[in-house]
Amino acid sequence: MTGPRRTSGHLPVLYVIACGSPLARHVGRLVELAQEDGWDVCVVTTPDGAKFVDRAAVARQTGHPVRTHYKNPGDLDVLPPADAMIVCPATVNTVNKWAAGITDTLALGLLVEGQGLGVPLVAVPYTNTAMARHPAFRAGLARLAEWGVTVLFGDDVVPLHPPGTGERHQHEFPWGLPLAAVRDRHYRAAA
Repeated sequence: MTGPRRTSGHLPVLYVIACGSPLARHVGRLVELAQEDGWDVCVVTTPDGAKFVDRAAVARQTGHPVRTHYKNPGDLDVLPPADAMIVCPATVNTVNKWAAGITDTLALGLLVEGQGLGVPLVAVPYTNTAMARHPAFRAGLARLAEWGVTVLFGDDVVPLHPPGTGERHQHEFPWGLPLAAVRDRHYRAAA
């Protein structure tokens, strides 16, 4: 299988949601791979994710503005509707709030709504060993997986790192992995 399926002559739309992690600085790599795979990519960040993403560069790369906040009442939607979403990097904060149904950021609102609409969702947490041990985080991951979200987590996906060393391990991140997972989910949803 290569690339997602076109719908109505248009490229399928992939939302890449980047959370507040130094790994978010490299989200353009995921965008590049997804575009090569045939997706129209839109990037949404959490407020903390916006601190790491070069919004102007990503907007040039995608042709869409990078969204972080809910639009004002009456404003038009500037992004096309998503056919699939990847949350990468997903922080402990976002996983915990998402699993609790909290929608206090645009990113979380899109995830909760996307889940309700049956949009294929892939989450790739990037965190350290200490934060990954928290019971709420582990329960949140399990809950999201139980609800049909593809969760890519564990040492077989991205080895956990000691606190304060995440930036040293970014070069090991397998950007193609979430893309392969979302492609598989998109094919199954379209079948």
